[in-house]
Amino acid sequence: MAKDRKNKRFKVIACNVMWREISYYAALSPNAFNLQFMPWGLHTEPGDLRAELQKAVDATEDEYDAILLGYGLCSKGVEDVVARNARLVITRGHDCVTCFLGSKERYRTYFDANPGTYWYTPGWIENHVSPGQKRYETLYKEYLEKFGEDNAKYLMEMEQDWFQKYTTAAYIDLGVGNTKHHSAYTQECADWLKWKFEVLEGDAGLIVRMLDGQWKDDEFLVVEPGCKIKATNEDDIMTSVPATPNDSDTQ
Repeated sequence: MAKDRKNKRFKVIACNVMWREISYYAALSPNAFNLQFMPWGLHTEPGDLRAELQKAVDATEDEYDAILLGYGLCSKGVEDVVARNARLVITRGHDCVTCFLGSKERYRTYFDANPGTYWYTPGWIENHVSPGQKRYETLYKEYLEKFGEDNAKYLMEMEQDWFQKYTTAAYIDLGVGNTKHHSAYTQECADWLKWKFEVLEGDAGLIVRMLDGQWKDDEFLVVEPGCKIKATNEDDIMTSVPATPNDSDTQ
């Protein structure tokens, strides 16, 4: 089991969209880390995210003081993940944007004022083709090759209709990575889509406090071994409940 020591040893299991930020701030932390990054896009199928995350948790040896999860609730993809050999620690947020903005309160305030916001960060830009001209051209070419011209045009019309609910492209700048390039790319996307473009100053406080082991209850959920994550639909977003015999060894 993990020993009581001043400088802790943590296992980090996180979405690949956070690899730059987590790697950077982990290098500045006094603690030691084993970093594991999961493929982007698992949150689009919550069952897949739950299964893969549980496998990663179960495969983690008992030498760590805690397992830090670089996720939010993520379409409830982390719900029912069970802590086994070590505590699980996760940010109280609906998704990773909370980690980039610094608090769930700041996220809620901005979202309430700007409900049609599509978020851009280095990890989001690098891991998938964000809304914009490049996405349009890439998808159209793919649909054209698979389905022919008429069907391709129809599918692209459906794609563009989906984007009508958005009005703003917001780039969150934490100062990590090629921020000048990524900010310019976000503005290009906004201009092409005829959206408003904004740059928000990021706040790495949540990421730093998670890595440093400063887990205040209003910011982080700590799940002890034998318990699991459960969504609450309240301001605290998620809670910990005892696991049951029905919770299999691997979800």
